[in-house]
Amino acid sequence: MAEVGFIGLGNMGAALARRLLRQHRLCVWDLNPEAVGRLRKEGAAAANGPAGVAAAGANMVVTCLPTSAEVEEVLFGEGGVAASLSSGSLVVDMTTGDPLATTRMAARLAERDVGLVDAPVSGGVAGARKGSVAIMVGGPQARYERARTVLETISPNVFHAGDIGAGHAMKLINNMISSCARIATFEGLALAVKAGLDPRRFADILSKCTGRGYVADTTLPDYVIPGRRDQGFGLALMYKDLTLATGLAQELKVPVTAGAHARELFRRALNELGDDVDITQLVRIFECAASVDVTERGAQ
Repeated sequence: MAEVGFIGLGNMGAALARRLLRQHRLCVWDLNPEAVGRLRKEGAAAANGPAGVAAAGANMVVTCLPTSAEVEEVLFGEGGVAASLSSGSLVVDMTTGDPLATTRMAARLAERDVGLVDAPVSGGVAGARKGSVAIMVGGPQARYERARTVLETISPNVFHAGDIGAGHAMKLINNMISSCARIATFEGLALAVKAGLDPRRFADILSKCTGRGYVADTTLPDYVIPGRRDQGFGLALMYKDLTLATGLAQELKVPVTAGAHARELFRRALNELGDDVDITQLVRIFECAASVDVTERGAQ
């Protein structure tokens, strides 16, 4: 009997599932059979579809999928998991999803006496592997407490953001802020190199100044400056998050000028660089505009 079901074994999902597998019996499913096979070799049971996850006995099912549309499909589509979940079960959606769609799905699940909490994470695949991600949970207090006992297997950094949808809202707002900081930092790096500063020296100094942050402390020295290494998060996924964040702002009639600018710049980057590139490659837009190479090789 599985204790926990897990649907969605992409880069992030697989890393989260492996953390859970250390302390819980897990039943997993993904459209990619190779991803399922890798987790099966590590001790997870394999389901033959979303409904099979519930059939394995799991009364808590975790989803980690690209968008809320995929979550809705695995829950309520043909062969979906919702119809097979027992009364009192809990769905934990770790997708970076749409808060409005999450609220609607929670209402549909409630009709089956199944609960839902949204629990997206921040910290990247590396943070998921290390167990240091922040997990932002939206849902009633009792459901949060129930989910927390399992989520703390992934990371000790579990936060109750508020009611249903609050976790997803928090994650989208975080990603919007992060994207604005990324743009400003990459723009500053290109200007610094154009002005004659060594990129590594620029990053070292910036990490001790008021302009510091995750992009300055981690992205520049570990991924950009050594040679634009991939961080494991797609440019298209961040554009999706920015679109959701600005859409939420429009729904709530809140102006987000910087967020809207970030969304349009990411759209431009997708047009110029392609849909399948890593978020680190955004720096190429600023390199091209300044006619510089911001890597260590370029500084030589």
